[in-house]
Amino acid sequence: MSRRYDSRTTIFSPEGRLYQVEYAMEAIGNAGSAIGILSKDGVVLVGEKKVTSKLLQTSTSTEKMYKIDDHVACAVAGIMSDANILINTARVQAQRYTYAYQEPMPVEQLVQSLCDTKQGYTQFGGLRPFGVSFLFAGWDKNYGFQLYMSDPSGNYGGWKAAAIGANNQAAQSILKQDYKDDISREEAVQLALKVLSKTMDSTSLTSDKLELAEVFLMPSGKVKYQVCSPEALSKLLVKHGVTQPAAETS
Repeated sequence: MSRRYDSRTTIFSPEGRLYQVEYAMEAIGNAGSAIGILSKDGVVLVGEKKVTSKLLQTSTSTEKMYKIDDHVACAVAGIMSDANILINTARVQAQRYTYAYQEPMPVEQLVQSLCDTKQGYTQFGGLRPFGVSFLFAGWDKNYGFQLYMSDPSGNYGGWKAAAIGANNQAAQSILKQDYKDDISREEAVQLALKVLSKTMDSTSLTSDKLELAEVFLMPSGKVKYQVCSPEALSKLLVKHGVTQPAAETS
C-alpha cells in the first residue's frame, strides 16, 4: 500500500500515515544509541560511538554529545551531517535570545524552536525530513533540570529517562523497570552504563566505544556541562562492573 504514497513527504496515505517521516525514524534505528537520565542533581547523557574500522582516526572532539549553550547540551542519534545543521541553528537561536533578553534561553523554548524547524521539513514538497533524533539536557530557573527527546517529525516530549537509536525499545523497557524518581547523578551514570551494556550490539563496553556527559549545578549555582575523559570513563566502567577484565589493563 505504501508504494503510492511514500514518494513525497507531503502526501498522507489512506491510513493517515506520512511514510517518508516514518522512514526517517527507521534510519535512526540503525544509528548508535544514546541514553539520557534525569536525576535530582543533574542530567546524564551516554552515547555509543560506532567504530566502523580500526583504521579510523578517533575524533578528539565528541561525536555524540554537543554543547548548545552554557546551560543546554544534547546527544544525537542518526545522520550526523543533518545533526550539525540543526545544532548550529539551535546555537544561533540560543545566542540571539541571550543577546536580546540578557538571560539564558529557557530549555523547552529552545527545543520547541528547533522542533518547529524540523516540522517544516515534513510539510513542504521537495524537502527531506532530518534523519536525526535528539536528547536535550539542560537547566533553567523555571523548571530546574530537564530532559527532552525529539524525533524527525518535530514532536518532542519531556522525559525522566529516554533512549534513542539502535535497540531503543529494549533500553526503554530496562529504564522503565530500574528508574527511581529520587535517583542521584552517580546512580544515573551507573544505570545508563548498565542499560548500554545490555543493549549494545558489541560484546564488551570500552571507553573508546562510549561517550558520557553530564549537566549539573556547581556549588556557586553556575550550570556546568562536563564530558567524561576516556581515562575516567574506563575507571567508571571497571567500578560498575560493566567492562571485561581485559579492558582494565588497557
